[in-house]
Amino acid sequence: MNENEERRVEAVLKDDIGFMATTTAKMLKAFISQELKSYHITSEQWTVLKQLSFVGDLNQKELAIRTDKDQATLTKILDLLEQRNLLARKANPHDRRSYLVEITEQGKQVVDEVLPFIENLYQSILAGISEEQLHDFTCVLEQMKNNIEQMKS
Repeated sequence: MNENEERRVEAVLKDDIGFMATTTAKMLKAFISQELKSYHITSEQWTVLKQLSFVGDLNQKELAIRTDKDQATLTKILDLLEQRNLLARKANPHDRRSYLVEITEQGKQVVDEVLPFIENLYQSILAGISEEQLHDFTCVLEQMKNNIEQMKS
């Protein structure tokens, strides 16, 4: 194989990384969403409820960052969860212009019910992957994110 062919193969493999990451993320999200239907929540709503149950009250901006959601999408998710009494917005004592979002007792019950189910799902999804492989994988993803952030600057 000559040098040009080697570069072409290398470029295809690197492109495959992006394709595989994207398709796997889509598959994972669709699968989790399908599995969560019986709990009457979406994967997007689950992400918000989980963050609030683990971290506690957050303002909407911080919650958007932690869940990687834009403000408009997050507002819609919060509205739906608030209608179902799974979370509540309350005045922020440190900033009158913003609200804190808190999980309700009913929301905590949903998290308590869904969390073991999700943990079992991920145990099956990660079957055959060692702790070391998983650690390496997350390190690679983190480095890729950092590289992208640096390139954006």
